[in-house]
Amino acid sequence: MALQETTSGQIFDRKILSSIFQFVKPYIWQFYLLILLTLLAGGLAPLRPYLVQYTIDHPIASGDLNELVIMVWIMVGLAFLQAIVEFSHSYLSDWLGQQVIRDIRITLFRHLLSLSTQYFDRTPIGKLVTRNISDVETLNNVFTEGLAAIVGDLLQLIFILALMTYTDWRLTLVSLSTFPILIAATYIFKEKIKKAFNAVRTAVANLNAFVQEHITGMSIVQIFSSEQRELERFRQINSQHRRAHLKSVKYYSIYFPVAEVIGAISTGLIVWYGAREVLAEHLTLGTLVAFIMYISMFFRPIRLIADRFNTLQMGIVSGERIMTILRTSEHIQNTGTYRPTVIKGDLAFENVWFAYNKDEYVLKNISFEVHRGQTVALVGATGAGKSSIINLISRFYEINKGRILIDGIDIRQYELNFLRSRIGLVMQDVFLFSGSIMENITLGNKKITYEQVRQAAALVGALSFIERLPGGFNYNVMERGATLSVGQRQLISFVRAMVYNPDIIILDEATSSIDSETEQLIQAAITQLMKGRTAIIIAHRLATIQHADQIIVLDKGEIKEKGTHEELLSLGGYYAHLYKVQYKQVLA
Repeated sequence: MALQETTSGQIFDRKILSSIFQFVKPYIWQFYLLILLTLLAGGLAPLRPYLVQYTIDHPIASGDLNELVIMVWIMVGLAFLQAIVEFSHSYLSDWLGQQVIRDIRITLFRHLLSLSTQYFDRTPIGKLVTRNISDVETLNNVFTEGLAAIVGDLLQLIFILALMTYTDWRLTLVSLSTFPILIAATYIFKEKIKKAFNAVRTAVANLNAFVQEHITGMSIVQIFSSEQRELERFRQINSQHRRAHLKSVKYYSIYFPVAEVIGAISTGLIVWYGAREVLAEHLTLGTLVAFIMYISMFFRPIRLIADRFNTLQMGIVSGERIMTILRTSEHIQNTGTYRPTVIKGDLAFENVWFAYNKDEYVLKNISFEVHRGQTVALVGATGAGKSSIINLISRFYEINKGRILIDGIDIRQYELNFLRSRIGLVMQDVFLFSGSIMENITLGNKKITYEQVRQAAALVGALSFIERLPGGFNYNVMERGATLSVGQRQLISFVRAMVYNPDIIILDEATSSIDSETEQLIQAAITQLMKGRTAIIIAHRLATIQHADQIIVLDKGEIKEKGTHEELLSLGGYYAHLYKVQYKQVLA
């Protein structure tokens, strides 16, 4: 099923935090150092008001200039030490966060590579992009602005409160008289902003999915003149994002001024009560000044801590989404170990049943054999099950019942990567990555030499058009091969299949997108490519498969007819009818 948006989560979800911190283990000593720096940062800041209090009440009050100079140097030294600790803490937390999210992103992408085709059929690509990019980046905040910052703020609050109470408990009570109001306001803000953040994240995921899908399918939008309709849909999704974002801004705009007012009231109460005590000589001036500094330092982390908790909350939510994908077990089990030196290519389907959805079978009791050097053609209407058969051979999907054998061995016993490396697949819809023609042919395989690629290109008739391009094999085809014609992209896919020298060749409507002249050009190359290899061809144009050793006619997932071109014509059944229809169309 498609990814579900998470709308809530516990701040200290042990499962999620435990999963995240598995990625911290390689950097455990750096993590311990970060904890030490957090303790130092929390303890150093409250010392400044205490030193100011002592300086006012002793060197300044007594006029001792020597001690005053010493105290000034101590405060300057403390400021430098605090700056070094804060810099080290900030840099290390960011460094640790970047190391961890790099590892998480690699792990997540590696996991995505292992998932079955069926998973991607059901999951919007835009949302997977959001998980791999945006959610992983949000998770970084758990380290940079989340746990370490919250712990530092809490430690600072504890140290400040301890020093305030030790200095004057009565003034401490006056200072904290507005504290319950701030706690209540902070709690309300935290709950409101949590919902707003979740709405923003959901809106971002929807935006990514919509934009990705529509940029990919822009030609369809333009062909059917749907620009205005799709623009209106985008406006609606974008408006949802704007409303969610403005709601979070509104809560910030209300909370921080309220927190400032509460802090100002607390400072006013200290000045009012403290001044009376100073005048009555029940309190020193240094203590009053220190408390004004304490209360400013005390309210600052309180104001930030609600924001930090929500940052941590969003990191946990993103972590939950990421771990949901990592826990997904929808991948083809690579439990096979069989890696023979040579594959003959004898292929057999034995009573194969297959369903994309449970009990909704698209293939029913399929059985056939094809031997090395033979060609089998699959014919049938759209949805008959032709593409499903070829997808099963490469184990893009797992069969429900029956067996598929290569050289008499169940394909599940083969090591998966080895199995797929021995099967060459040329699809109707050719996908080319942004990059050079050479990169698209070799797919980064450094074992394939330039000369091998050139020979393969010459064999399929692609060399002449490639060498005419600027840069030849280094020509950048752009995303999805946008700078090449459909026929050129198809020819490159033939080169890609041939250069890997597979034992089984599968052509899925491989010539349907090529004009007649180009098709004639590569027919001889296809014959050469299939020579000595097992070949499976799907084709709507029956003229291209008349010389196949065996033609299998499919209808609604079942084999209706099987034989050579002449045998099937003599039957006068489904194939003969289809051939006559196409023959009339050609004559017309």
